[in-house]
Amino acid sequence: MPPLRPQVTGASIRLQVTGARKQFPGVLALDGVSITLAVGEVLAVVGENGAGKSTLMKIVAGVYDSDAGEIQLDGQPVRFKTPGEAIRAGVSLIHQELNLAENLTVTDNLFLGRELTTGGGLRILNRREMSARASELLSRVGLPASRAFARVETLPPGEKQLVEVARALGMDVRVLIMDEPTSSLTQKETERLYEVIDALKSTGVSILYISHRLAEVKRVADRVCVLRDGRNAGELAKADITHDNMVRFMVGRDLKQFYPKVHRKGVGGAPVLSARELLFRGGPTTPASFEVRSGEILGMAGLVGAGRTELSEAIFGVRHITGGEILLDGKPLRVRSPRDAIAAGILLVPEDRRLHGLVLPESVGFNLSLPSLDRLASWFGVRVGAERELHRDWIARLRVKTPSSAQPAALLSGGNQQKVVYGKWLARNPKVLILDEPTRGVDVGAKAEIYALIDELAGRGVAVWMITSDMEELLGMADRVVVMHEGHIAGELSGETLTEEAVMQLATGGKRT
Repeated sequence: MPPLRPQVTGASIRLQVTGARKQFPGVLALDGVSITLAVGEVLAVVGENGAGKSTLMKIVAGVYDSDAGEIQLDGQPVRFKTPGEAIRAGVSLIHQELNLAENLTVTDNLFLGRELTTGGGLRILNRREMSARASELLSRVGLPASRAFARVETLPPGEKQLVEVARALGMDVRVLIMDEPTSSLTQKETERLYEVIDALKSTGVSILYISHRLAEVKRVADRVCVLRDGRNAGELAKADITHDNMVRFMVGRDLKQFYPKVHRKGVGGAPVLSARELLFRGGPTTPASFEVRSGEILGMAGLVGAGRTELSEAIFGVRHITGGEILLDGKPLRVRSPRDAIAAGILLVPEDRRLHGLVLPESVGFNLSLPSLDRLASWFGVRVGAERELHRDWIARLRVKTPSSAQPAALLSGGNQQKVVYGKWLARNPKVLILDEPTRGVDVGAKAEIYALIDELAGRGVAVWMITSDMEELLGMADRVVVMHEGHIAGELSGETLTEEAVMQLATGGKRT
């Protein structure tokens, strides 16, 4: 077993948190957590959703005030009551959901709230000096100086992430906290971010790094701190950072059947959903044809922008179909809106659960009930008893960690939010379940539960169509894989032909070998 406490020498300690505790109504988020961070070190903080990672980071960054515990920065006790105090002390948090003003230029964002002025009492913006300094900051993160004048809304996600880093550098950051920084980046953008992190380390910047992607944690981290249920579960030195060691600490057990496939003795029943020569508004000019069979998991692969999400939206009724046809159980089905798809039993778990999957300010119960109100209704309104039974049933079956069904969905961890999205659709007994990036932003423990659920659904005869960019997930869960390239279906793989090399060959426009 790896050591629980790799040591950091006292002289090199940049940040030390001792005994952090934080209680929310009905939830003890942190229970005596301690971490140390050295100068110029990347410390990855990992754990399942709800383990306390984000709460700890927000305490360090001044978003939350801890109930107990101490923080020292470069050997001096600190207690930040606001994010502004933390920023002035050199501690900056880059949230997973970037906090940039999309309608302003990059320069305006870099200096927002701390603009440079001239002209004495008139306080005229010193645009020349701001632009010059913006160019310097952008060069430090590998962006061209010309980006200083671009509106943020025109930048790709990877460059927006780098703008956030540049803004932190402009505040003389000593501790940079990065929360899921690669969740919306391409592989090329991710590699670029790694280069920036390496450069920051060389200048003495210390980084707290949160990620569910264990492969990238191994790439970027000098040490790993694992949290479980609001407590320290263990630490790993650089030489001990492996997928298995991190998983063991995170969930307290080995995941020998991470990708289950245990409920299905055979797959490939009759086609449930078929698309024939399908064309849709905003889609490619090449028609798409494929089918999803009863009791199978059909994987769909492709690079970012290949058109996978758009195709699923067309079949779900979000996009207008302009040609071809959809068959359900061999019979033509006209889908003019999501209402038609839902009525037919075709349900979609969207890629962005926060934007399209949940009504975040509303309760867990509200979200679970929403698609089934027609079934819960009576002449006198919603049958309260039946609705409460639905809430209890799916919260228990999916093991949603929530104090009650009245808890706002926005306050749940990412994995539990994803479970609520699954629950609201499973309550309708789907015939076809479309999963677009089914475990994005979900920790390893919750992933195992979701995989088991998907496998169980396929075992009951549900036709599962799984769109994923996670190659391990694709190969581990799918029975067949359809690969898309630039809007069209490039090929199909199954059995011995289903390999990572074959998938990437088709996804990049090559031919099967």
